[in-house]
Amino acid sequence: MSSRRRKPDWLKMQPPAGQRFTEIKSTLREHDLHTVCEEANCPNLGDCWSGRDGPGTATFMLMGDRCSRGCNFCDVATGGMEPLDPDEPANVADAVAEIGLDYVVLTSVDRDDLADGGSAHFAETIREIKRRDADTLVEVLIPDFGGDEAAVRRIIDAGPDVIAHNVETVDRLQWPVRDRRATYEQTLDVLEQVDRESDIRTKTSIMLGLGEYDHEVYQTLRDLREVGVDIVTLGQYLQPSASHLDVTEYVHPDVFDTWRCVAEEELGFLYCASGPMVRSSYKAGEFFVEALLRDGESPEQARTMARAADGD
Repeated sequence: MSSRRRKPDWLKMQPPAGQRFTEIKSTLREHDLHTVCEEANCPNLGDCWSGRDGPGTATFMLMGDRCSRGCNFCDVATGGMEPLDPDEPANVADAVAEIGLDYVVLTSVDRDDLADGGSAHFAETIREIKRRDADTLVEVLIPDFGGDEAAVRRIIDAGPDVIAHNVETVDRLQWPVRDRRATYEQTLDVLEQVDRESDIRTKTSIMLGLGEYDHEVYQTLRDLREVGVDIVTLGQYLQPSASHLDVTEYVHPDVFDTWRCVAEEELGFLYCASGPMVRSSYKAGEFFVEALLRDGESPEQARTMARAADGD
């Protein structure tokens, strides 16, 4: 039975509001689309959608709302997957264009029931967005596709600007945190393949508060840099329901600040977004553009790299 320990003050959140939020939500409903931002009740939804300090960001969830895997930290339902909607890539691209998003994140459930894991559907959505506006920056948060290199290559060939795949936690805790089919080495292999076969930026995310030790977090960050990961985010694990994994610790914001310094200043990540409320795509567009500018590179150069990886 869950202890349901009391959340500290720094985890209190404000509900999203404002005209921009209302407009985006209305457009999504018109196209019968849903976002991870809404499905997961993300505390940063208002900030990311408004783009007050930079590009607006929204995260679209592809291929349905039921997953073929059962990770113990995630609230997405398992089993009973429906056939893919062939109109979804065009509908997502239309919504992105209508909303006027500068930076869009695409993610999905796992679809181990499909021969290609849904990679062709994912790739077509990327291409549809780029066809409407080649300047739209596209980040994809992909499954591991069961370790199928051809599926990962299909994503690379579609030419997104960032490819993310989340390690979620340290090696020792992969199970019971993740489904047994998701492994630490397999995640590193996916990220390493993207780095080896393209110039596309790579990204991953780590949850804290699951019982990990500091030396394990440090080793995970080192392992990620060794396979060429450019961007990492760290956030607090929050228990979706009493049937999910307990929160072992509510990590203080100062600890997150320390990990950001370690990642950026010692280990050389392009950027690290780190804080209790940070999620994988938290203000992804703003952080990405700012990091490129600090690195002496323009967003236009990033798009050129992505197109070069696509062979254009």
